Order: sequence, then structure tokens, then C-alpha cells
Amino acid sequence: MKVLLISPNTLTVPYPVYPIGLDYVAGCLAAEHQVEIADLNIIDREGLASLLLDFSPDIIGLSLRNVDNTEIETPLFFIEEYKELVAWLRARSQAVLVCGGAGFTILPQEIFAALDLDYGIIGEGERFGLLVDALANKHSLSDIPGLLSHSGPAQVPAPWTGKQQRHVPRSTAHYQFYLDHGGMLNLQTKRGCSFRCIYCPYPHIEGKTQRLLPPDEVARTALGLEQAGAKYFFITDSIFNSDIGHSLAVAKAFQQCGVSIPWGGFFAPLKLPKGYFKTMHEAGLKHVEFGTESLCRKMLQNYRKPFQPEDVLTAHRQALDAELHVAHYFLMGGPGESENTVQETLTNIASLNKTVLFFFTGIRIYPHTALYDLALAEDQISATTDLLKPVFYESDAITHQAIEKAILHQAGKRINWIVGSGGTEAAATVSKMHQRGYTGPLWEYLIR
Repeated sequence: MKVLLISPNTLTVPYPVYPIGLDYVAGCLAAEHQVEIADLNIIDREGLASLLLDFSPDIIGLSLRNVDNTEIETPLFFIEEYKELVAWLRARSQAVLVCGGAGFTILPQEIFAALDLDYGIIGEGERFGLLVDALANKHSLSDIPGLLSHSGPAQVPAPWTGKQQRHVPRSTAHYQFYLDHGGMLNLQTKRGCSFRCIYCPYPHIEGKTQRLLPPDEVARTALGLEQAGAKYFFITDSIFNSDIGHSLAVAKAFQQCGVSIPWGGFFAPLKLPKGYFKTMHEAGLKHVEFGTESLCRKMLQNYRKPFQPEDVLTAHRQALDAELHVAHYFLMGGPGESENTVQETLTNIASLNKTVLFFFTGIRIYPHTALYDLALAEDQISATTDLLKPVFYESDAITHQAIEKAILHQAGKRINWIVGSGGTEAAATVSKMHQRGYTGPLWEYLIR
């Protein structure tokens, strides 16, 4: 079969994100299928129309990475754009239309109903390969786990335990947009998240059991990205160091394989072994992005975080001692947030030197999370609430506007305190720096 995979995500705030998911979807397809990938950051509608005409796909797979941008003050909602794209595709192609991805898996029934789709894939995208094979051979589709169709709802499947094969395109044209806009490509070292954070849908999307990729395989992929022209790569794991031993093994594999470009990732400020960040630095780590969320003991407990404020401060010092760039992300306004808990966080932030601080003042409510159950019990939502459009949890003791006001008051004129992702103005600045040859996420230039 002829298979066209489309990445519709054109959001560039704070910077463009390479669609790594489609590489894995392409990698799961049997060799007898012809595959093309269309990234709408690279190809415009005219080019896509020509591709549809010339390639004439039998099946089109759409990747839905994000439903919205999860920002309460500057919300962006992407489903309308997807509806328009699907209608546009329907007018130009008779191909079977299938949607999947992280965003789709969070709200599959709602998105399937909103878009004019033939099938949906709940969970990891490798199941798309099972669907393509079944359609090609006219086999029954009833045994494909997580397949959503008009014939009935699908159950959430167990995490994918088959082979994870990333397709690395030979043509640099596939990467060129990202090489020209920061030189950043993405890398995955594992799937699944064993943390219990009340607001996070990752355990639902990828499962609660971590499935670790072999470190030497990860390193070979990283080296392949470097040889393809990448100047930087970002590890897309929900938390890179959630398995400390595996993260150390990956870092050592980078060194043994000869990976020489810098990289970054999301880290939890856990209790770490001595010299942990030194090992990471020697393997090329440049940027540490801590998912700190709060520096109030009560709020960390409410969020079910596996660390305490003193752990955050220790991990911060360890990263700085290893000469790394450090940023902290705060997620404020959750259950139990009050003027006192906000002030505790802002007071403790004074101990975080040489860093950038990103603040998000509203927590998006997703199904399949403890926050959803709590919001339901508190009558903030009902069982019939449409969560396709963003709904944010509201503390009964303080509003998100009051939280933002307190943050901005504490920040004063310091440029290393940022509410949200920085907005379009910050994205424009990042884009200009990328055009001048700067690589990576660039937030280190805000460090104070």
C-alpha cells in the first residue's frame, strides 16, 4: 500500500519541534509498503496537493501531537485546524484517513467525533502498522488493539511491547527546516512513566511501566542524527532520569559511540548519586530542564511528586557545579494552592541562582488523571463536561490571576522570570537567533 504520513503541527512557540513520532510510525511499516512523510513545517498546501496527486496514497496517517497549548492566559486550540485539514484532504484524495498521536490518545472519542476520520489509533503509533497490513491483505480488523472506528468504541490498549524501530530518512530535506531553525532534532530513550503526578496524562498515553531502549541503540541513533546535520538533540522522554541507572548508561554509550554534539532533556530533581551531572556533562549534556512545579512542601505532596524542596535545591547545585545550564518549570494553581503556598514557593526560589524560571499558572484537566477525579468530586467539571476545549483546575483559595500577579510582582524587571512559554515575541527573538546560526533552545541567554 501507499502510505502518506502527515505532521500538521506548525507551532513554533517557543521553537519548532521535530515530529519524532512519525519516524517510529514509518519504522513499523512492512517493507512492501511505500511510505512518504509530509511535514507541514516543510511543505505547504500547494506542495501537499502535488504530493497527493503524484503519490496517490491509499492511506493517510495524521499525527495529532497536541490538542491545545495548555496555557491559560494565551490559549491556542488546534482541533479546528485539524478539521479544516481533514476536509481539505477529503476533497483531494480517496485515501483512508487515520489519526493517532499523544493528543489523540488523551481524547480519542471526542476527536474522532469532531473530525471526519475512518479510523483512530489509541496508544502508541506502531499499531498503525497492524492496520495497514490488515487493510492491504483484507484481514479482519477486530484483533487490532486500540483501533477506533465507526463500528464501535475501542478499549485503551496495553503498552506496546513489540519492536520500536525508528525510521531515519536518508534525505536531509526531511530535517532541513529544523536544521535551519536551531539545528535541533529529537531522541527517545524509553517509553512509559512510573511517576504518579496527579495532572499528567503520560502514564495513560505510554503506560506506567518504563520500557527502556538499549543504550547502545540510543547512542547509534544519536550519532545518526549528528551525521544527518543536527547541531543539538533534545531527549523527549517525559523524564530522562526517572531511571537513573539507565540514564547513566545512555550517557556512557554516547561517549563510547563518539556522539559529540550537545543535548538537553527533562529531568526530575531527585536524589542523585554523586557525580551524576558530571557524567552527563562529559557525555555532552548542556541544558537541564527541571520539572520542579513547586517549592512548597505541601504542594509537592499534593502533586504526588517524588521529591521535596531540599532535593530540588541539591539537584540544582549539582547541575550548576557540573557547569550546566539550568531551568526550572513551575506549575501553580493546583489543589490546595493558596496565597501562603504561592509565597512559600516564591520565597524558596531565592535559593535558585543562575537559572531561568518558567511559570504556568493554570493546570489543564485531562481525563485518566487523579486531577480529573478530584475536579469531578469538587464539581468543577461533570461527567459530561467537554474537555476537548481546555478546562483548567481552579483552586478555591486563590485565582490564577492572583498567582500571576504575585509572580510578576516578585519578578520585577528580571528577564529570567517568564510566565508561560514566552509568547510570540519571545519566539520571534529565538527565530532571529536561529537565523544567525545559534543552536539549541537558547534560554541560557536569559540566565541571571
